[in-house]
Amino acid sequence: MVKGPGLYSEIGKKARDLLYKDYQTDHKFTLYTSSPTGVTITSSGTKKGDLLAADVNTQLKNKNITTDIKVDTSSNLFTTITVDEPAPGLKTIFSFKVPDQRSGKVEIQYLHDYAAVSSSVGLTVNPTVNFSGVIGTNVASLGTDLSFDTKTGDFIKCNAGVSLSKVDLIASLTLNDKGDSLIASYYHIVNPLTAVGAEVSHSFSSNENTITVGAQHALDPLTTLKARVNNAGKASALVQHQWRPKSFFTVSGEVDTKAIEKTAKVGLALALKP
Repeated sequence: MVKGPGLYSEIGKKARDLLYKDYQTDHKFTLYTSSPTGVTITSSGTKKGDLLAADVNTQLKNKNITTDIKVDTSSNLFTTITVDEPAPGLKTIFSFKVPDQRSGKVEIQYLHDYAAVSSSVGLTVNPTVNFSGVIGTNVASLGTDLSFDTKTGDFIKCNAGVSLSKVDLIASLTLNDKGDSLIASYYHIVNPLTAVGAEVSHSFSSNENTITVGAQHALDPLTTLKARVNNAGKASALVQHQWRPKSFFTVSGEVDTKAIEKTAKVGLALALKP
């Protein structure tokens, strides 16, 4: 286990990744290329129904500075500059999007053995200020995630969470949407090949519950099988195979068990790294 509690986004992440990561009903293709000078180019395309979205991302690394430049089919230019450890435990991130003149943002992250803090502010006249902080250890941690709109003087996000971890299991509880929703998640490593997870979400305003359970199993060192089902009757499964180092082929599908006559949704993803 790593030292320190990690950022707020790490609370419940293991369960979320098991239950939701790599599941899709679209068709996606990604190609990674790199040069000896440290330039990495990632080209990706996604087909959603009759729509096709694509983007090209170029990453340049120079010592502890990483620059990412991405262009998509909507003529948007995204730029992110990351300075890793200008001081021990510190990371600085500057990002903006062209032509959106209000998208500029500066973020600072700090990781310590007993605390983790992330804060960002928009580069506008009346910016949105984000702050998240976690205290504790890699065994037990408590954190909060806030967003404040300086223009209206209101909190637009107010979340809190707690996480408990052992070598083979992680349990978390988060209160989101200004106290309107409560999410409990559980991740358990059954054995070196198999892991299970569950998530229970309750909305206080609608008094509705959503329950999702899933499992992941390594068929062999290069092939992973995942499955999940929720209380709405949606069942999904995927098979991911690494057919060469860092190159993956993923097939996923989803069926509505309460409307079995409907056509199943099938997604394909191919990631190539020469």
